[in-house]
Order: sequence, then structure tokens, then C-alpha cells
Amino acid sequence: MVIKVYIASSTGSVAVKKHQQAVVGFLEANRISFQEIDITMLEEQRLWMYRNIPRDKKPEKGNPLPPQIFNEDRYCGSEFTYSFLKFLSTGSIQMRSLPVYVLH
Repeated sequence: MVIKVYIASSTGSVAVKKHQQAVVGFLEANRISFQEIDITMLEEQRLWMYRNIPRDKKPEKGNPLPPQIFNEDRYCGSEFTYSFLKFLSTGSIQMRSLPVYVLH
């Protein structure tokens, strides 16, 4: 199981940067191993990310913005999933004990 977080290192959007930092920081703080993939450096990875986000999860206009989260090849969500995970981790549930399918 490899959690993949697709990010954009050279984005001009402060909001995107903050969301990326929040997701990565959360995973690191909870000792959840993940792979960070920079879509600005790897065209093939950017295209893979776009193709593998379910149609109903894509924005009506434009391309999906990072961060986008996958478990191996299974789409888990974006920064909104991160907000849900953060909420879960503040309760009595330990983040490390959550099964990965909760991410979906």
C-alpha cells in the first residue's frame, strides 16, 4: 500500500500551496508513509492523475487542482478528504489504525 500525494511545486496559488502543506504535514505528523509526486516536473504523472480522477470528482471547468490523494491506483480524494481525515484523527480513533479504504 502506497499513499500517493500529487502536488505542484511551482504553483502560483497560495491556496493550493497551503492545502498541499496541510496534507503533507498531516501525513508526516501521523507517521503515515506516502509518496509525493510533483506534477509540474513529470508530465506523464500529471496526465495519469487527470485520467484517474473519477469523472464525478472533477471540477465542472478546468483541471483538478493538487493536492490529489491516491492509494496505489485508487482515487481517495483531494484536500476535502484531508479535512475529513483530520476530523477523524481528533476523536478517539487513531489515524494509524484506520483502514486505507476509509480514504475513499
